[in-house]
Amino acid sequence: MLPLANHEKDLLDRIKRTTQEYNLNNVTRTKAYLDFYLRHPEVKWAFLGHMVSRNGGWNMTDLKGEFLPRLMAKKERNLFFNFLERGNWLIFQDVYPQFLLYEEGLRQGRPLFHLCTSINVSTFMETIWNEFWRSKDTYLLAIALVINEQSYLEKRVVRNPHYQKDVLNKFEFMLQDWLSFNHILFPNGARNMVGQTLHQFESLRERILLGKRLYSILFENQEVYRDVFKWARTHPHTGSRKDYWPHVFNNVNEGTPGFPYQLRLKACQLRAGARKIYSPTVENAWKNVNQPEAEQGDWFDDWRVVEYLTENGESLDGEIKHEYCKTLERLELATLAKKAITF
Repeated sequence: MLPLANHEKDLLDRIKRTTQEYNLNNVTRTKAYLDFYLRHPEVKWAFLGHMVSRNGGWNMTDLKGEFLPRLMAKKERNLFFNFLERGNWLIFQDVYPQFLLYEEGLRQGRPLFHLCTSINVSTFMETIWNEFWRSKDTYLLAIALVINEQSYLEKRVVRNPHYQKDVLNKFEFMLQDWLSFNHILFPNGARNMVGQTLHQFESLRERILLGKRLYSILFENQEVYRDVFKWARTHPHTGSRKDYWPHVFNNVNEGTPGFPYQLRLKACQLRAGARKIYSPTVENAWKNVNQPEAEQGDWFDDWRVVEYLTENGESLDGEIKHEYCKTLERLELATLAKKAITF
């Protein structure tokens, strides 16, 4: 590899500083994805990443919300947050520099992807970005980024012995899976939503296929895309589930500490006289975390991942509201049962 010129070093320093600036927490990352998409709608992963990152924030605040503090010990909830935050942080610090490199290339009128290795971007993505610059194949770039980000997380988070022992093998994680609390929700106004559910988080293949399905749901139906995009533009991300269902959730706790939980929901509506379910903002739930540097190494060592780049041709309606409502009811019942046992 040729030594970097001074102007290239300056560019990479700027990219690193800007990435660090926006990588403070889930809210700043999620906003940065949307802001970039508004500038470059051809990079469709940026909007998909924005919507998935919103879900990451909702999962983080659930750990301090109405249900999970009654079902999980504080130590476990902290471990879960660190697991979610590390993954959210890692993806951003990998993908956002790629976006900025692309943006600078557009400004200069020439591709700059030869600099990818200098910012620890996979050779897989360097090849894809160069192909995208030539072909403008938006699907290829989006699915390649899905493959890249999930593969990037595989050794650093999912196969990390620390997270395997303290999070993925814990009963509470299995409980969340049993409760189907791995929904990815895309609100699209009028109390409606589309999305998908992931049940095998530990499977790289399943996570990549989920990403492909989410892409299809978000972009293949223009009406769905228009509604989700309009919702995202008009509802800034806070991490509270109040963002999409203010008729059910509130970012202020209306409950009384120490009192047993009482059933409040029926078919995703509050029962008469029931208080709203507490769902705090990220800002009020968790402090910013100083993350250690990302682990080095290129994940790309198996060419067969390119098979994921082919289009499936499957049409998905993304219906998830009924399943999500059932999940909330199961969480309520689990919370009630836990309280009944505790007292």
